[in-house]
Amino acid sequence: MSIKNVMVIGAGQMGSGIAQVCAQAGFQVKLNDLKEDFVQRGMGVINKNLSRSVEKGRMTEEDKEKVLSNLTQSTDLQDASDVDLVIEAAVENMEVKTNIFKQLDEIAPQHAILATNTSSLPITEVAAATNRPQKVIGMHFMNPVPVMKLVEIIRGLATSDEVYQEIEDMTKTLNKVGVEVEDFPGFVSNRVLMPMINEAIYTLYEGVATKEAIDEVMKLGMNHPMGPITLADFIGLDTCLYIMETLHEGFGDDKYRPCPLLRKYVKAGWLGKKTGRGFYTYE
Repeated sequence: MSIKNVMVIGAGQMGSGIAQVCAQAGFQVKLNDLKEDFVQRGMGVINKNLSRSVEKGRMTEEDKEKVLSNLTQSTDLQDASDVDLVIEAAVENMEVKTNIFKQLDEIAPQHAILATNTSSLPITEVAAATNRPQKVIGMHFMNPVPVMKLVEIIRGLATSDEVYQEIEDMTKTLNKVGVEVEDFPGFVSNRVLMPMINEAIYTLYEGVATKEAIDEVMKLGMNHPMGPITLADFIGLDTCLYIMETLHEGFGDDKYRPCPLLRKYVKAGWLGKKTGRGFYTYE
């Protein structure tokens, strides 16, 4: 099977980025979300990204129009009835994801691969909601998708070798680097990154240093492009908390216990850059 038609579910930051790179690689892409407003907002982000590439001389106006012509808008899951691959990038919630996959299992053609862009949830559990667990796989893209090279490709317990190979080949077509990862909580990226961020928040909570000092130590001392407190704000503190809770529950180890200060900020609605306030304040 060769993948030609793709549906991306979720037109937020991750979904629109995934749709963009798929369309740029020549795939026919349907960008789907619950409401037309959400889809149009996602298309607006794609348009803005492509326009910036034209301004910087990375692509021509003609290239941009070609990419946009590969994209169609969708607000109905039934539109998955003729695709070869679905990449789900909905909210990081197991109930939401399993519900989507149950529906996709009935709608998508038998040959279609169902992928999830989850950053921490078990692929095996998502796959169990379908009658085709061998065709379910994780494709964890990094944010911002058009810029970041990595895709963690996560096998569920039943994922077939053929499906893994299809997705690895497609990842290369997207000009990304696919890394094979087994199905454990947080995979590799968030299992390593999130405890570091959580520990940085503990360091702030315990008064070891200011947030600025903690970020400066990691930038200048460890050559990180962004400090962990700033990074937490950019990821979203609610997302950080959710992933820490997933790790804590998945491993049953208190080294993954979320910092009380992180919980406090999330309860206050201070979720980071997206709400204008997290550990830092954003205009």
